[in-house]
Amino acid sequence: MTASTVTANERSNQGEAGAPLRLPGGRDGRDPERAIKRGPSRVPRELVLATQRDRLYDGLVRTVAEHGYANATVTDICRAAGVTRPAFYEHFDGKEGAFLAAYTHGTDLLLEVLEAAYAAHAGDWRSAAWENLEILLEVLAGAPAFAAMAIVEIEAAGPAARRKRAELLWRFRRFFAEAPEPPGPVDRAELIDTVIGGVYSAIYQRIAAGRASALPELMPVLAYFVTAPFGLADAHPPRPGSSSRPRVVLPCMPLFLAADQDTES
Repeated sequence: MTASTVTANERSNQGEAGAPLRLPGGRDGRDPERAIKRGPSRVPRELVLATQRDRLYDGLVRTVAEHGYANATVTDICRAAGVTRPAFYEHFDGKEGAFLAAYTHGTDLLLEVLEAAYAAHAGDWRSAAWENLEILLEVLAGAPAFAAMAIVEIEAAGPAARRKRAELLWRFRRFFAEAPEPPGPVDRAELIDTVIGGVYSAIYQRIAAGRASALPELMPVLAYFVTAPFGLADAHPPRPGSSSRPRVVLPCMPLFLAADQDTES
């Protein structure tokens, strides 16, 4: 980690033993360091289950991003996670349930980071909105596997997944609570939903085109798009990389397949 990078959300949120939080897909599920050690000293079952679930999140994200939701199989996910099929079914009733769990875990983490940043700009909505947008683009650009799974492949994951996505977009309304009143005679709630939907669509198109790493390039146009409807069209949107704020990163594995290894329970 460089001096100009904040891994995960070091302001307040870290995992056990100070480890940085990661989006699902942020570690190799087959990393030997994550293996459950066998021997006379038994590992508590709670720790075994938590480790398996975390590795299955990573395996699912990498597999879905690599092969697409429709072509991903439970066997593929287990292989990427280094976890057996019986262990998989201790946690999830199938691929869809695993997808929903990983999606919920990852988007909750992302919202946590955005909410912390938003709260730091009390009384200055434009700055808060711009910084949140910049963080969102940074995080997704640095997590292409999670971005592909959560933004693009969710389309193929069924109606329950699409309801989860609708819930996520609804939660983004919170970031417009302090926005100025729009200058025209428009319905405020509908305007907010339209802005959120437009941002999501722009992000979707870039990720679907395989250009997640270029998401920060959208910052000027999206910053204008988010604030102009609320009477702030005269503001000058920030250029990509112009912020002096440390860059926020929620690590996610790049898209690649792990070498074959034996799975464990």
